[in-house]
Amino acid sequence: MSIRVLVADDQQVVRRSFRRVLTSQADLSVVGEAGDGRTAVDLSRELRPDVALVDVRMPGVDGIEVTRLLAGPDALVPVRVVVVTTFDLDEYVYPALRYGASGFLLKRAGPGLLIEAVRAAVAGDTLISPSVTVRLLRHVISPGPAPHVPAERLTEREAEIAGQVATGRTNGEIAAQLFISPGTVKTHVASIQRKLGVRNRVGIAVWAWEAGRAGQ
Repeated sequence: MSIRVLVADDQQVVRRSFRRVLTSQADLSVVGEAGDGRTAVDLSRELRPDVALVDVRMPGVDGIEVTRLLAGPDALVPVRVVVVTTFDLDEYVYPALRYGASGFLLKRAGPGLLIEAVRAAVAGDTLISPSVTVRLLRHVISPGPAPHVPAERLTEREAEIAGQVATGRTNGEIAAQLFISPGTVKTHVASIQRKLGVRNRVGIAVWAWEAGRAGQ
């Protein structure tokens, strides 16, 4: 069965763009659209989508409050929420993640990450835009920690890719840098997550910085 997505954004052109990207995939479908926060909440409770793509700045109820109502601990009908916004601001990132968002993407991240974020949310993972990942590290890494020891040793290529993830590069950018395919990078990233016991790119980046592999 396809993954059912609700798109909430106050700009019709953005909603149409997201719909076009999502419906280009055989396993994704758009079941509803909302131009404001209140409608997003009401439609989510009515349609019960698998994932809600939610803009931050919307009329009435903003996207952060929508996230709390749909994905927070008191949600009446829990829905996985991926916040998609133009604004890369701490005042949006941290509340969204604290209220249970299953992802935080910048609109400029591109269609590939948008699709990946929806699938990751359904899988119980969290995908965060690479540029946001780097900034998050400033808050989660304390000075001079002992690096986490992987349950299974990373190969040299995996350690190299982990270092690239820590600089905020996307899979496509890493592929171009290392002269390999994006699919190969994706496979390596999945292996790195398994070996490190982390759920997302933030976890990989934390390890790389602590191990002194960032950018290497």
